[in-house]
Amino acid sequence: MATSLPAPPASWLRGLPSCRPPPRPPGGGRGPVARAARSCSYRFRTDDDGVVDVAVAGRDGGSGYAVAVEVHAGARGRDGGGLVLRPAGSTGGEAVPLAPASPAGAGAAPLAAELSFDADAARAPFHVSFLLADAAGAEIRTHRGTSFRVPVGVGRGRPAPLGLSLSEEGAANFAVYSRSAKGVVLCLYAGGTGAGGEPTLEIELDPYVHRTGDVWHVSLESVEGYASYGFRCGLFGIDRPLLDPYAKVIEDFVPGNSVYDDGVTAPSMGCLASLVNAPTYNWGRDRHPCLPLEKLVVYRANVALFTKDKSSGLPDNVAGTFSGLAAKVEHFRRLGVNAVLLEPVFSFHQVKGPYFPYHFFSPMSLYSSECGSVSAIKSMKDMIKKMHKNGIEVLLEVVFTHTAEGGAECEMISIRGIDGSSYYIADGVVGGKASVLNCNHPVTQKLILDSLRHWVLDFHVDGFCFINAPFLVRGAGGEGLSRPPLLEAIAFDPVLSKTKIIADPWSPLDISNVQFPFPHWKRWAELNTRFCIDVRKFLKGEALISDLATRLCGSGDLFSSRGPAFSFNYVSRNSGLTLVDLVSFSNDELASEFSWNCGEEGPSENSAVLQTRLRQIRNFLFVLFISLGIPVLNMGDECGHSAAGSTSYKDRGPLNWKTLKTTFVKEVTGFISFLTALRSRRGDIFQRKEFLKLENIHWYGSDLSEPRWEDPTSNIICMHVNAELDENVPASVRGDLYICFNASEELTSATLPALAEGSVWLRLVDTSLAFPGFFSSESNPKVHQVPALSSYQLKAHSCVLFESKKVLS
Repeated sequence: MATSLPAPPASWLRGLPSCRPPPRPPGGGRGPVARAARSCSYRFRTDDDGVVDVAVAGRDGGSGYAVAVEVHAGARGRDGGGLVLRPAGSTGGEAVPLAPASPAGAGAAPLAAELSFDADAARAPFHVSFLLADAAGAEIRTHRGTSFRVPVGVGRGRPAPLGLSLSEEGAANFAVYSRSAKGVVLCLYAGGTGAGGEPTLEIELDPYVHRTGDVWHVSLESVEGYASYGFRCGLFGIDRPLLDPYAKVIEDFVPGNSVYDDGVTAPSMGCLASLVNAPTYNWGRDRHPCLPLEKLVVYRANVALFTKDKSSGLPDNVAGTFSGLAAKVEHFRRLGVNAVLLEPVFSFHQVKGPYFPYHFFSPMSLYSSECGSVSAIKSMKDMIKKMHKNGIEVLLEVVFTHTAEGGAECEMISIRGIDGSSYYIADGVVGGKASVLNCNHPVTQKLILDSLRHWVLDFHVDGFCFINAPFLVRGAGGEGLSRPPLLEAIAFDPVLSKTKIIADPWSPLDISNVQFPFPHWKRWAELNTRFCIDVRKFLKGEALISDLATRLCGSGDLFSSRGPAFSFNYVSRNSGLTLVDLVSFSNDELASEFSWNCGEEGPSENSAVLQTRLRQIRNFLFVLFISLGIPVLNMGDECGHSAAGSTSYKDRGPLNWKTLKTTFVKEVTGFISFLTALRSRRGDIFQRKEFLKLENIHWYGSDLSEPRWEDPTSNIICMHVNAELDENVPASVRGDLYICFNASEELTSATLPALAEGSVWLRLVDTSLAFPGFFSSESNPKVHQVPALSSYQLKAHSCVLFESKKVLS
C-alpha cells in the first residue's frame, strides 16, 4: 500500500542561507510565522510541555514553499540555545540550528528557522517531518511521542460544499460527511490505476484539523498528475477507498472477487470519483417548457430498451443511449406526447436494474456512446435540450429509498461504508432489507435535496417521480410520519417546488403497489394505482360502475383537496402486464393483475378472440385519455409490445421498431394521436385544474334511466357532460359530450340526450367499428351524425363518444 504524503527531496536541508531565520520585523512581530503569507498554521505541544508553531506558505508565483518553525519556552536547551532541527528518521547528517527570532537583548524570544522548497524539486502535496534535538543530542518530540509532521500544499479545507470543489487555479477542496468514522484517509490515484489498484498517494486527515462537526475536509493546492480519488473511513473493516457520495463525475465500476455472506454470493464492486470537472455545457437559449400540470401527456420509457434493438435503425454506439432517445423525438410528437418519464438514469447495479442505484449525482455511463461519465453527462444534456426545443418536458423516476449497496463488506461502494448508521435504517427494522435509506435523517435529507437540485440546475430536468413513495414517510424506526421533513422540504424548496413532483407507491423491493394517504401540501401529485385497478376490473366486467365513474371524473375520493391534475393515471406500467398481455393472458398466477385473455390464453389465431382483444386495447386507451387527470402511456403499449405474459420487470425486452409499419400499430398510434388532440381541443373538460361542476355531469343507464350504481352485474354506464357556457371560446369547444361504456358481453342500446334546436350529435369514437372508421374528427365532413333522443347500438365491450354541434341551417 502506498505510504502517506511523500517526504521532500533529500536536499531539503542543504543551503543554510535558505534555512536561517530572517530578522525579526520592527514592532515585535512574530518573525517567520507571521511573515508567511497565505499560510497554514499548525501548533504542536512537545513532550517537555513546550510549544512549536509551524507555518506553511506558498511563494508568490507558485515557485515553491516556505516552512517557518518557531520553538517557544519549555523545550530542553531552549534558553541556552543549541536546539537543532533535523529530518525525522535521520541518524546523522546536516541539521539546521535554530536562532532567536529577535535581535540580541530584545528579551525572551522564540527560536526559529525557515525551510525553503523549490517547486521544481518538490511537487506538492508532500510532508515535512522533523525532530528537534538539544545540545546534548537528546530528541524532542510531540507530546504523543511522534515526529513533527507538517503537510505542504495541504490545507485545512472547508466543510462545505460536500464533495469535490475545483478552483480555476487548480486547487481542490474535499469534504465528506461521516459521523461514525474515527479517521478518514483521502486516497489519490494516478491515471490508469483505477479502483482495483493501489492508491498513488494517501493523505490522512487529522480530526483536530480536518474535521468540523461530522464533516471531514481537506484542501490541496494542486491535484495535477492524479485522475481519481476515494475516501477510506476504516469502518466495518473496509480497507479500500469508497466513492464520494457527492461526486459529479465517476470512474467505471470495477468488479472484484465475490464472497459468500450468509450463504449468498455477494459480488464485490468498487468505484472511484474523477478529479475532472464535467465540461462546461452551452445551453444556449434552452428554457424549461413549464407546461401546466393539467396539460401533460406522459410517456414512460427506459433509455436503453427504447432504441437498443437493431430495428431502431440507429448506429450501434447510439442505440440504447440518451442520444438514441433524442433521435426518436418525432415519435413522441406524432403521438402527441409532451413529457417523457424516464426510468432511473442514476448509476445503478447492472444485474438488479435501474431501480437499485449506487450513486445519486451521475448519469449511467452505459447510456452514452462512449460509455463514460463525462460522455453520459453531455449526451443527457443534449437529449434534454432537444426535447425542450420540441416542447417536451423530461421527468426522471428517482429512487431515494434504498441503494444497491449490500450489508457485506465487499458490497459497500459508497455511503454504506462511509457512514451507514446515519444514512441507513437499521437492518431488520423495515422488512429486513439491509439497504433501506433513512430518508428523513437530516444528513440523508440533505443528500437527496442536493441531488435533486443538481439535476434541475445542472441538467435542466423538469420534474421527478419518486419510486417507493411509502418509504419516504417513514422515520428511523420504520414508523409513519405525519409531516415527513423530506417531503415538506421538497414541496417548499425554492428550486424543486417549481418542478413536477410525483409520488409513486410502487416498490421494487417487494413489488408492492398500494395507494395510501400521502402528505402533499397541495404540491405533490401521485401515480393513481386505484385508477389502474378500477379500469381493469370494469373492462373485465367485475367492477361497480360507480368505481369507473369516480375515476373518469378525476378520482375525487383521492384528490378532492388538490384537483384532478394531481392524478397521474395509467392502465399498465413497466412492472406487471403490458397492455397487449393484459388482454391476452389471465390465469391464477395473474389474479392480482385483473387481466382477461378474451377467451383464449396466450397467442391466438381465433379471429373472434383477436377482434375482442383489439377492441379491449382501444377501450383501455380511450378510458385513459378521456378521464380527468394526466394520462401516462407505458413504453411499447403503442406498438403491441409483449413480455409473453410475464409480470417481471426483468423480462421486458427492447422495443421492436419494425412493428410501427404494421396495420395494427398504425391503427393504435393513430388512435393515440387522435385522443391527445381531442384532449387538447377539449381542454375545458379533459385538461382541468378543478373538478367538473356537479350540475354539468349527468349519469344514465342505457335508456336515459338512473344507473344501477350498486348492482355488481351492471356493466353499462353513460356520462353526459355539459360544456360550460363561455361565448368567448370557439364553437368547436362549446359542445356537450356524451360518453357510453359497455363492458358486458351483450349488445345493448343507448338513448342519446336531447339537445337544443339546431344541434346534432357527432359520433367521434366507437371502439367496436373497423379501422379507420372507429374514430373521426369533428371537422371531418363524413363524420357520422346521430339525432338527439335517437337510439344507438352499443356493441359488446365497446366505448362510444359523441359531441354535440350546431348544424348550419
